[in-house]
Amino acid sequence: MKDLLVFAPEVEQALAANRPVVALESTIITHGMPYPQNLEVARRVEATVREAGATPATIAVIDGRIRIGLDDATLQGLAETPGAQVMKLSRADLAACLALGRTGATTVAATMICAHLAGIRTFATGGIGGVHRGAETSFDISADLHELARTPVTVVAAGAKAILDLPKTREVLETLGVPVIAFGQDALPAFWSRDSGLAAPLRMDDPAQIARAGLLRTDLGLSGGQLVVNPIPEADEIPRATMIPVVEQALAEAEAQGIAAKSVTPFLLQRIFELTRGRSLDANIALVLNNARLAARIAAAMA
Repeated sequence: MKDLLVFAPEVEQALAANRPVVALESTIITHGMPYPQNLEVARRVEATVREAGATPATIAVIDGRIRIGLDDATLQGLAETPGAQVMKLSRADLAACLALGRTGATTVAATMICAHLAGIRTFATGGIGGVHRGAETSFDISADLHELARTPVTVVAAGAKAILDLPKTREVLETLGVPVIAFGQDALPAFWSRDSGLAAPLRMDDPAQIARAGLLRTDLGLSGGQLVVNPIPEADEIPRATMIPVVEQALAEAEAQGIAAKSVTPFLLQRIFELTRGRSLDANIALVLNNARLAARIAAAMA
């Protein structure tokens, strides 16, 4: 296993000294935004983690090895690589990418796996995957949910992406025994919006409480991690009343055009970007930075 993991020096030093480290995913770089905006945002997220007192560890597979932390040249090279040339990795694809010696970007599930292998307990992302609309017939449910139930990493997100079936996503997480902790409010956030209209199963207002809950799960012998849902800052949110018609229109267009399977989410996110005249991407960047700040505070409390 040591041959597969390649640590950036600052990450290796931080872990050895028991200083706080925050894992970051790489699909937002390769499949989330165009170049050079993806590189600018990746650098901003890493800088935000550092400013909040932790060491960032952006995770990706480069030439068949798991990189735990990327230097700036590697980060730029990944950002410049066309998404079609980079495998999008979840639990099912990770080992195959390594065996093929390929380059791959890690989703929430794959980042959790790699972070745990590296000894990192906290991970900041934008939003998790979940139960897709119509899953009762398509069975389209993100592997992220099962990963949260089996891998002991605290994941900080702004909720599940609002294009998903949020009530069913909450129900599946409850069935799998995943703690869903809203930070600082009683409502479950919905990615671009602070309030999904659903109550959060749990609420905590202190990062130290969240850190203690994560550590106690290990002490109790409970498998899996915990999901911390952090509402987007008020100044940056797109209210639910504004987003619902936009999401419904994008979903109707996807169905009318016969878009299915892995093509659905990229289509919807692009269409929502167009319908909101770019506001959805601005909100996405704001919430990722907000999650990075909170994750660094939780990591510091854990360390």
